[in-house]
Amino acid sequence: MIHLKPIIEAAWDNRQLLKDAATVEAICDVIEALDQGKLRVAEPTPQGWQVNEWVKKAVILYFPVRHMETTAVGPFEYHDKMALKKNYAQLGVRVVPPAVARYGAFINKGVILMPSYVNIGAYVDSGTMVDTWATVGSCAQIGKDVHLSGGVGVGGVLEPVQAKPVIIEDGAFIGSRCVLVEGVHIGKEAVLGSGVVITGSSKIIDVTQEEPIEYRGYVPERSVVIPGSYLKKFPAGEYNVPCAIIIGKRKESTDRKTSLNEALRENNIAV
Repeated sequence: MIHLKPIIEAAWDNRQLLKDAATVEAICDVIEALDQGKLRVAEPTPQGWQVNEWVKKAVILYFPVRHMETTAVGPFEYHDKMALKKNYAQLGVRVVPPAVARYGAFINKGVILMPSYVNIGAYVDSGTMVDTWATVGSCAQIGKDVHLSGGVGVGGVLEPVQAKPVIIEDGAFIGSRCVLVEGVHIGKEAVLGSGVVITGSSKIIDVTQEEPIEYRGYVPERSVVIPGSYLKKFPAGEYNVPCAIIIGKRKESTDRKTSLNEALRENNIAV
């Protein structure tokens, strides 16, 4: 669908083109392709993850070409521009009320949505569990067999507009109430303990060797991570600043579906 890219780029530079029927049709075609998994805002390549900026622009341009509508489900009333996903049985997706996924998000076969929210442009791959009150933000990329525990917050890229979506690769386990924002990249089969907060500028410190190794915005594959803090000087004094600490690696003998408690105990962390 690369033939749509010049149309999207032109509309991004000149919003008057949003009045043109052909432009609106192109934007809607991109959103439909996202919904079906034919396009992605970001995708893995042999050289690493590639962000398709023009696709993200199409998602943003989709909002002004939509009109507000009122819908009702039983006693509940909603007033919004965006349609919701449908045909979950045909897609092979289990959806527990009142889970919500917007049209334009791809939800692959075998995904389980507990009462949760998946925003437009997101990609959730097969076998993943989105647990109760977890949020998958706009354009976030979630791999296969990922577990997003209760209350996990995965940030989006639209409000405010950011360059890179959050990426969580296959087999990762994200503990309860973790927050991942600003294009953070979680490597395959990593385990994040409850309450880990990582932003694009957060320090992620590997303390498993004699000298600490520091990362920013990236958790290496199979890392086991817990919340931590470090001392930082300010004009008013020294204060503890939050960080994430890598305390070990997920053992090869540990099944990818292991519980968070097991992974932490293996690295001598009390739970």
